[in-house]
Amino acid sequence: MIPTDFRTLLLEPDQARAFFIDARDRGAMADAAASLDFAIARVDLAGCTEKADALERIAKGLSFPGWFGGNWDALADCLGDLSWLLAPGYLLLIENSSAWHEAQPDEFDTLLAILNEAALEWRERNVAFWALLPLPAEAMAALEDAIPPPSSAQDSYNGP
Repeated sequence: MIPTDFRTLLLEPDQARAFFIDARDRGAMADAAASLDFAIARVDLAGCTEKADALERIAKGLSFPGWFGGNWDALADCLGDLSWLLAPGYLLLIENSSAWHEAQPDEFDTLLAILNEAALEWRERNVAFWALLPLPAEAMAALEDAIPPPSSAQDSYNGP
């Protein structure tokens, strides 16, 4: 865990996107979001192995309207709207995602892309939209170990 002022971080729409976080920070992040009057939605993907089930759980967690179509396009549309859940910012906690990630890696990657696109759309309105995926400390360490270090060309790039 890295000590940080989560309130300050959460207020930054330019930083908001889908992130894997240490599960030990989940409560502090949710508390910080609540103190900012953010809409907080929890989605538990425990036991989920199918796209339809994941979409249904996300729809329930965010109280999607009845017109939600249960597909990727409809998810993107709803995440870009959220007019039924007005708030100064949004925090979506997607818990227990590992099994679904392993069972459906392409579908999981599509979900992450849609979440990041939603964060970009909300950023244009100067509203933070965070999608956090808490992982156990061991899984976070393995994820960090799997990320390759930047190349020397990236290290030396100083911009135009």
